[in-house]
Amino acid sequence: MCGIAGIFHLETAKPVDPARVRAMLDAMPHRGPDGSGVWTAPGVGLGHLRLSIIDLAGGAQPMLTEDESLAVVFNGEIYNFAEVRAELEAKGHVFRTHSDTEVILHGYRQWGEECVHRFNGMFAFALFDARAGALWLARDRLGVKPLHYALLSDGSLIFGSELKSLLAHPLLRRAPDLSAVEDYMAYGYIPDDACLVAGVRKLGAGETLRLVRGRPLAQPQRYWDVSFAERSRATPQALEEELVALMRQAVRSRMVADVPLGAFLSGGVDSSSVVALMAESSRHAVQTCTIGFDVASLDETAYADRVARRFATDHRTCIVSPDDYGLIDTLAFHFDEPFADASALPTYRVCELAREKVTVALSGDGADEAFAGYRRHRFQMQGERLRGLIPASVRQPLFGALGRYYPKADWAPRMLRAKSTFLELAGEGGDAYAASVGVTPHGLRQRLFSQEMKSRLGAYRAEDRYVKMMAAAPARDPLDRAQYADLRIWLPGDILTKTDRMSMAVSLEAREPLLDYRLVEFAARLPVAQRIRGNSGKVLMKKAMEPFLPQDILYRQKMGFVTPISAWFRAALAGEATAIAGGSALAKTGWFDARMLAKVAADHKAGVADHGRLLWQLLMLDKALGRLFGT
Repeated sequence: MCGIAGIFHLETAKPVDPARVRAMLDAMPHRGPDGSGVWTAPGVGLGHLRLSIIDLAGGAQPMLTEDESLAVVFNGEIYNFAEVRAELEAKGHVFRTHSDTEVILHGYRQWGEECVHRFNGMFAFALFDARAGALWLARDRLGVKPLHYALLSDGSLIFGSELKSLLAHPLLRRAPDLSAVEDYMAYGYIPDDACLVAGVRKLGAGETLRLVRGRPLAQPQRYWDVSFAERSRATPQALEEELVALMRQAVRSRMVADVPLGAFLSGGVDSSSVVALMAESSRHAVQTCTIGFDVASLDETAYADRVARRFATDHRTCIVSPDDYGLIDTLAFHFDEPFADASALPTYRVCELAREKVTVALSGDGADEAFAGYRRHRFQMQGERLRGLIPASVRQPLFGALGRYYPKADWAPRMLRAKSTFLELAGEGGDAYAASVGVTPHGLRQRLFSQEMKSRLGAYRAEDRYVKMMAAAPARDPLDRAQYADLRIWLPGDILTKTDRMSMAVSLEAREPLLDYRLVEFAARLPVAQRIRGNSGKVLMKKAMEPFLPQDILYRQKMGFVTPISAWFRAALAGEATAIAGGSALAKTGWFDARMLAKVAADHKAGVADHGRLLWQLLMLDKALGRLFGT
């Protein structure tokens, strides 16, 4: 686990200044406090920051083969490295270390780029092949580990684990990409196929990129995708048994470490399942931790305590106030691009707590996406059924009119927010789901943006990303399409970005056993009834875990962390709300209608409307602009 950075000259093998690679590493020291290294050769420079996890003495990077024809820098873990190593040794390969990094070098030598199919893990790596004059970049299947890259004016390509590492290179031109602003305002994060800094790209989940000296910059190639096109015909009991076996294997493989290891425990189904299987496989008490809140409606510590007692874990709880807005600048620094998912605040705190005792922590991320655990999955299924019963010629004008004239009620429970429901029913399935995963609707964005901004954006609309992804999904059912789009867009863009940045901010390695690609492929083949039944999601997973967990843990209502953002902007952050409308970096861009911003801030502070979430989104954009462009 670490950070990587490097430079590769595409046209000629010009010398690489090691100081430039070092500066790229120095921009993100939190990713590797245990060591660092820089290696250069004609036309290439590789840099590495190390958080030591496996083979503490022998796993230093950049790592080279004995003849120095191959060199690699690697961020992440190959969980099946022992099996792959044994296979390679049987073919005559001789290893000098016990690290998973060396498996990448020998795997490439044996199988070429096909080696990536043999790796089960979370990873982003760059491998230089001196004989071919090529640099090969690869990212894990689900996008757990990040990798950014950009082509510079001198013909070189730079890459790094975080955007800030690229910004440390003096030749990177800093200019905003306006379509990414539209994406951010729609989703609350910037998806993996976009970047706020124009010209910077992110290697996609399940993609590789081969760069060959003397050739133009190639396009990334997808080596893995999940398909929902097939359905398992196994009995429910057989599916339960297979699921438990896959989960058990995924958890065990992620417990391999030469440093202290633990788990996050919220008391929900996902983290509790991980802890149950960890306890089953561990000789010692599992280290667990949870964050509690001094507001009863937000606090899940009682559930976490029950699970901890059940499995005799070494459990720690830290109670924090929801008024944790003091972390704003910390979040802005670590995310680089604007990120408006406020659950990043407690994620940082639980990572901070875990790091006091462990270096590796297992999380429950991924189960909601893979097994259909979000409410929006159920709403999408129900909505599609209703849309299928009513002809579009009747449905669109009827529900469209109801949606336009029904009063907006963001404060109300979801079932009473009829305005958004009517508008979603008026649209088609892809548009409706895109609206349900968004945070600032298209109509509101149109009122917020200035006329010049709207002209420059033209017909570009962020929701079309979801619409197109769902239309092209290898799927059989509307639920399949929604989950597929979530796995491709929401998961790497929001969930995994949040976990990576917040864990690495405190030099903690977070591992996601429920995102083992074999588990995800298994879940994609499940009949719909084994994912959603009535008002319950993750049906098969909950049933399979009944022998391990009590009913009230498995079947209690899902809780989410809700920050009191609205109250902040009427009290401690009231000044920030005013600044957003005038004088801030955001206001100076000319992208937004100043009068509309002023009205949003004034109406919120006066209690006329609740724009807390929107103000938080605008504030995080303002912070990012100041950091990225100095505006």
